Amino acid sequence: MTEEHQHPQGEQPAVDPEVREIHEVPAVEVITTTAVHLMTAAAVKVGLADSPDAKELVDLDEARKLITALAGLITAAAPEISSSHAGPLRDGLRSLQLAFREASPYPDAPGKGPGEKLTGPVN
Repeated sequence: MTEEHQHPQGEQPAVDPEVREIHEVPAVEVITTTAVHLMTAAAVKVGLADSPDAKELVDLDEARKLITALAGLITAAAPEISSSHAGPLRDGLRSLQLAFREASPYPDAPGKGPGEKLTGPVN
């Protein structure tokens, strides 16, 4: 530990009361928050950013990876989280998969798009 990060013996660093310790966060919240981060990143990479430079941010290779990771997370987590959480996540994933297909100059065959080996073909 560097000197600037050490605290005198017995003293605790000040903690923002708005910050929660990870052990206090329910698993469903960690899962859904992670899914939302993946969705947001994928949306930007597929060109759905709400900014004037959205088209410049498109990176379909990166979007494919993010969408596939999202599909894996949702597929694995769905039985563990309630349908009230899994349903909207599946809807968001499907929208991203369709947006990817639309953004791609050479669309994948049905069932071959990002995450479709986990979710099945998206039409």
